[in-house]
Amino acid sequence: MSDKVAIIGVGQSAFVRGYPGSIRELAYEGFKEAMQDAKLEVKDIDASLIASAPEYDRQRSPAGVIAEYLGLIPQPTCYIETVCSSSSMGVLMAYSMIKAGLYDTVAVVGFQKMSEISSMEVQERMGRGADIQWESPFGTMMPAYYAMYARAYMDAHGLKLEDLASVRVKAATYGQINEKAVYRKPVALADFVPDPDNRMAGPVASPLRVGDCCANADGSSCIILASEKRAKAVTKKPVWVLGLGAASEAVNMAGRPDLTRGLRVGIEAGKKAYKMVGIGPKDIDVAEVHDCFTIAEIMAYENLGFAKNGEGKELIRAQETYKEGSIPVNVDGGLLSKGHPIGATGGSQIRTIVLQLRGEAGPMQVKDPEIGLIHNIGGVGLYGNVTILGR
Repeated sequence: MSDKVAIIGVGQSAFVRGYPGSIRELAYEGFKEAMQDAKLEVKDIDASLIASAPEYDRQRSPAGVIAEYLGLIPQPTCYIETVCSSSSMGVLMAYSMIKAGLYDTVAVVGFQKMSEISSMEVQERMGRGADIQWESPFGTMMPAYYAMYARAYMDAHGLKLEDLASVRVKAATYGQINEKAVYRKPVALADFVPDPDNRMAGPVASPLRVGDCCANADGSSCIILASEKRAKAVTKKPVWVLGLGAASEAVNMAGRPDLTRGLRVGIEAGKKAYKMVGIGPKDIDVAEVHDCFTIAEIMAYENLGFAKNGEGKELIRAQETYKEGSIPVNVDGGLLSKGHPIGATGGSQIRTIVLQLRGEAGPMQVKDPEIGLIHNIGGVGLYGNVTILGR
C-alpha cells in the first residue's frame, strides 16, 4: 500500500464553444499536456478512468474508445459518471486504487463535447438529470433550479442582484488572463443594468440573468496520480492529495426542505475532506468552487466555512475572494469564464490548484499558497466532491 498519493501531471485543452474534432481527439489534448507535464510515456500508466456525463455525445461507452486512442490498452479502464463532478470523482477513485496498492500510476481523463447536439437538446439532457418520473416532465432546467436557491437567499439573507453580478465581474477579471477560457471579455456592474443593449442583463430564470450563468463548452482535462514512491522518482514538485470528501443528496427539490442553507453535498463533502486532513476553512490558501451560476459561488463560500450561513455576500462585497483577498476563489475565471464542459470541469479545477501550489499559475498566481481546495458539484447539488491538496 502507498503511504501517500500525489498528483504528478495535469493537463487541459482550451475550452471552446465548438470543437471541430472527435471526442477522442478532444480527450487527447488534455491527456497530452498532462503526460508532457509528468514526463511519462503511455506504458507508464497502469490504469485509466474516463469521466464525462452521458448522452451529450453520440458514443456509447466512451472509455474503451478513448483509452484505445490514447494508447492505454491493454491496461484496465472504466467510465466514471457523476455528471458535473465526474472527473473529481475519478480522482477520488484513482486515489483509492493507488492507496490500496492495486496500481502505481492512474490517469483520470475528463471530457465533454457538448456541441455535438443542439442547445435545445442540451437543455433537455440537463433536465433529465433530475427525476424523470416526478420532476423533469414539468420542464425544470438547471437555471430554474438555481434560481430557486437565489430567490430563497434573497428572501432570507438580503442577497441583492448586485451581489450576484459582482461574482461575474470577479470571474471576468481573471477570465481575461486565462488563455484556456471560453469567455475572455471584461464585465462591469453596468453591464447588468436592464437595457436591450446589455446582453448580460437579459432574463433567464428570475432572478438569474444571462451573466449569472456559465456557458456550455467543449473541453478535456487530465490528472495523473501516483504512489509516493513513483511520484518522488519522477518529479521534484509533487502535489499531495491530503483530503477527499464526497456526498449525495435527494434528487427532488421536495426532499430539500431548506434552500436557504445552500447545497448539503458541499457541506458534507467539505466536512469529510477537512476531517481527513485535520484542518479547517481558515487553513485554505486558495480555492476553486463550482460556480455554474453566480449564486452557486456565494453558497459555496458558506458551505465550505469561508463565511457563516447568509454572510457569503459579504466576502464578494469586500473583494475578499479576489487574488489579493483573505481567501482567493476562482482566480482562473471559474466556470463562469472558462465555460463548463461537464466531464472536464473537475479536472480543470484541480489543474488550477496544482499550478497554484507549484507556483506556476502565471498572472493568476496567488502569493505562496501551501494548501488548496477544490469544490465540485454534480447536477443541482445531487453529488458533491471536495478535494484538498498540499505541497
